Amino acid sequence: MSDRILSRNRSRVIVSLDFPDAKQAVTLCEKLDSSACKLKIGKELFTREGPVLVEQLIAKGFDIFLDLKYHDIPNTVASACRAAADLGVWMLNVHASGGRAMMEAAREAIEQSANSPLLIGVTVLTSLSKEDLGELDINKPVDQQVSLLANLAKRSGLDGVVCSAMEASRLSKELGKEFCLVTPGIRPANTSNDDQKRIMTPTDAINAGSHYLVIGRPITRADDPFAVLDKINSEINSIN
Repeated sequence: MSDRILSRNRSRVIVSLDFPDAKQAVTLCEKLDSSACKLKIGKELFTREGPVLVEQLIAKGFDIFLDLKYHDIPNTVASACRAAADLGVWMLNVHASGGRAMMEAAREAIEQSANSPLLIGVTVLTSLSKEDLGELDINKPVDQQVSLLANLAKRSGLDGVVCSAMEASRLSKELGKEFCLVTPGIRPANTSNDDQKRIMTPTDAINAGSHYLVIGRPITRADDPFAVLDKINSEINSIN
């Protein structure tokens, strides 16, 4: 991986802050080490707490993945991405299904910012099955739809995509090892699948070609979150 993809702390674990408010999120972060992980802030937490929490956690040394999955007309998405870049986030994402013009506008917008975060496309949500796609009149198999959107994202200038670890090996071969693959649906062995349908263990995901692993409840709900994080880091860092 390039130094830009790895960023400052070189950790490949992104802890998902799936909390309803800043107090709970900050309490969890105080149990973690900013050199041992990155953080993901999604829609609920950002909607409630806004940019202030993002800036607070960046000040504590954390790399922030702002997971808002922008999907709108090109100008609106470009403006939102520019605002996110100005916050100092490390990574942000857009829905690849928004199309080439939207993704290119987002890319151009963040390149004009003093801080140019990684821009990642969302392909097919890991909670969606073939039957779910069929209800949307998308009749391709999940893996083909993922490949279609991932290739479009790369042609549109994005740095990578969010995908299931089950698609990582194929996408790495199709798009090259420098195309960043961010994989949710990661569950350490012997833990609950929760609401994810396409999951994989951390070790298997890295071996498959994932660059970053998004992990929430197995860490955030643990009695000792840092111990769980440390164990995962040890396992995946021994691979390469």
